[in-house]
Amino acid sequence: MKVWLDGHLVDKQHATVPVYDHGLLYGDGVFEGIRVYNGRIFKLKSHLERLAASAHAIHLTLHYTIREIEQAVRETVVANGLKDAYIRLVVTRGAGPLGLNPFTCPKPATIIIVDRITLYPEEMYAEGMPVIVAKRPRVPVECLDPAVKSLNYLNNILAKVEAIEAGCHEAVMLNTDGEVCECTGDNIFLVRGSRIVTPPVSAGLLNGVTRLFVMNEVAPACGIDVAERTLRLDDLFTADEIFLTGTAAEVIGVRSVNGTAIGEGRVGPITGRLVSEFRSRVAREAPED
Repeated sequence: MKVWLDGHLVDKQHATVPVYDHGLLYGDGVFEGIRVYNGRIFKLKSHLERLAASAHAIHLTLHYTIREIEQAVRETVVANGLKDAYIRLVVTRGAGPLGLNPFTCPKPATIIIVDRITLYPEEMYAEGMPVIVAKRPRVPVECLDPAVKSLNYLNNILAKVEAIEAGCHEAVMLNTDGEVCECTGDNIFLVRGSRIVTPPVSAGLLNGVTRLFVMNEVAPACGIDVAERTLRLDDLFTADEIFLTGTAAEVIGVRSVNGTAIGEGRVGPITGRLVSEFRSRVAREAPED
């Protein structure tokens, strides 16, 4: 595999960053995860716009223009010869002296990885996945805005550990007010009757690209309304269906929460329709904007 590293394509085993890079030392940097379907880069414009916004939010000046990064992403996809792939686009603060001051780093590092990814076992897409509710709450917006996709993911990782220790792949995270927020790497949706509800961005969640695609394009194509509403823990257990969305996860149904079956304990009919419509759309066209 080839990795794009600051203007050069290098073999995967030779793609390295300095040990003094502040992305490594302090989690100082931003990233995007992007999908490639049948050679088309899914929602590339939306991802690049969010990367630029994240960088701006942490006072990180990109070394390359968005147009140059776009071209580099396309070049790396072609170089790896994959029609279906996952892109990890990373911009770190770059190498600098020890200490938290970000402005001592003269140049950020830009990294583009293109590879395959399998987040969850394929059988879970047919049968639904079990999840738990993490004891660890989501970091409040006032402390770290989730709109910034930063390299500091320890809050999510520790909640993920809770899920793994419980024999699950994913955990639902509540905010510090006890409201349903999101999962460790996915957004969450509930189905009630013929309507879909999802927590609002104000709950402290990342407004995911796949989340917006499902809300604005996939669900309307299925004739299903989606509304944002504050959700509590009880709402999870009384839902007819639950499903998750994410770049790596795509759309996947939830069959149980903390061991309690949701609905009939399998992928529900509305979730099934959304999964089919999502897969049909990305296979057919995979819109890049």
